[in-house]
Amino acid sequence: MNPSAPTPPSPATPAAKPHIAVCVCTYQRPVMLQRLLEAVEQQVTNDAFSISVVVADNDAARSAEGLVKAWGARSRYKIIYCSEPTKNIALVRNKAVETADGDYIAFIDDDEFPVANWLADLLKTCDHYSAAGVLGPVRPHFETPPPAWLIKGRFCERPEQPTGTVMEWAKCRTGNVLFKRSITAGETEVFRREFGTGGEDQDFFRRMSEKGCVFVWCNEAIAYETVPPNRWTRSFMFNRALLRGRNSLRHPKGRVRLIAQSFIAVPLYALFMPVALIIGQHVFVKICVKFLDHFGRLLTLARLNPVEERQM
Repeated sequence: MNPSAPTPPSPATPAAKPHIAVCVCTYQRPVMLQRLLEAVEQQVTNDAFSISVVVADNDAARSAEGLVKAWGARSRYKIIYCSEPTKNIALVRNKAVETADGDYIAFIDDDEFPVANWLADLLKTCDHYSAAGVLGPVRPHFETPPPAWLIKGRFCERPEQPTGTVMEWAKCRTGNVLFKRSITAGETEVFRREFGTGGEDQDFFRRMSEKGCVFVWCNEAIAYETVPPNRWTRSFMFNRALLRGRNSLRHPKGRVRLIAQSFIAVPLYALFMPVALIIGQHVFVKICVKFLDHFGRLLTLARLNPVEERQM
């Protein structure tokens, strides 16, 4: 060998495929959880990324353990079971993130199931827009026909955006989201325990946005949410609204503005209720929900708490 000859370049090391940890928080929903696991099993990766699944059980009796371990024994993906016995949505989300091992965290609710290109589209959009995370639409799925007023009032529909839309933190949720795990570095609690009855996701996105993280929308990454009959009732919607109002004041930003809005909104919505009832039940229920969103804040100021926990 000629000692003066140049050394041939070493072959390039292939870049490691990104790994997505799908995190599912569950509580006593075995049928829905199994449908979700089946949908994750059918994800199309085109060998561009790898997947694992973490199921975090918020039932102290560990009711989901047998189902998850049995599914994991025949799944093509690594499936990990963990539990958080304290009933607190923020703590169980933290348990899922703590257990997960991946470059990306994807959260989806246990009563949802995604389309086959769900993760592929979320990841592609995250890369294309150099975003910290991506959110997708959650559309309602009814096993049996719901009442006409529920459909007419569009109570189970959520706003959707064109793909690439930059999302404000107040419009972000964890029902269908993928984000880079690196953005959680340095966080003592990724989700804060004081939001144990809800609102922990908005608080998370607010804090991440304040750190400079940008979240965008992907309208192709669809998940469907099963809406059972117990959620078709006025009492369910009213309780959720009161709880939402209470939790909205846990955010340090904009509290004074929110309280001022509620002092104005409560009497206005109350005056409009009789008119709404004449127009139709779908309008009446919608006005009542808006009224209770604001009334929940005023009850919180008075240190009254008619709703202890979120209904499932």
